[in-house]
Amino acid sequence: MGRISTKENKTVYQISREALGYSREKASEVLGWISPERIEKIENEKSTPRSDEVLEMSIGYKNPNLCNHYCAKECPIGQQYVPEVKIKDLSQIVLEMLASLNAMHKKQERLIEITSDGQITGDEIQDFIHIQEELEKISITVETLQLWSEQMLANGSIDIDDYNAAKSK
Repeated sequence: MGRISTKENKTVYQISREALGYSREKASEVLGWISPERIEKIENEKSTPRSDEVLEMSIGYKNPNLCNHYCAKECPIGQQYVPEVKIKDLSQIVLEMLASLNAMHKKQERLIEITSDGQITGDEIQDFIHIQEELEKISITVETLQLWSEQMLANGSIDIDDYNAAKSK
């Protein structure tokens, strides 16, 4: 095993690698085609990782959150369109989802009123924006649940064979 880094501002890529106790050389072996030198450049922010490298690290480091981090923070398109998702406990995810769904249920009739004529008028804009924000909360909560399940599959907390078998039914 290599030296332990004492660097203070570590990137998520370095933190993920070190969480598994991997040296850059060991990580390179696990990742298969990303060299230790390239890993060092990414971790020291001398080079921005490519999307295929991040995908490989997310698999090799068993950290699906690396993909969301990359898309939300480093990819120019993702910065515009992909919200950053934070890993949370399952109970918190479910409670947030239920709260947002309940809020939307109450606004369902207003959404129909606003959109039924195919136009959003001045007196409807504020309500429409509020409904959009609530829908965005639901979308983020769905993404959070998806990321949570991917993390549980990656670390073995959910049996991947059982999961895939149930999904294919």
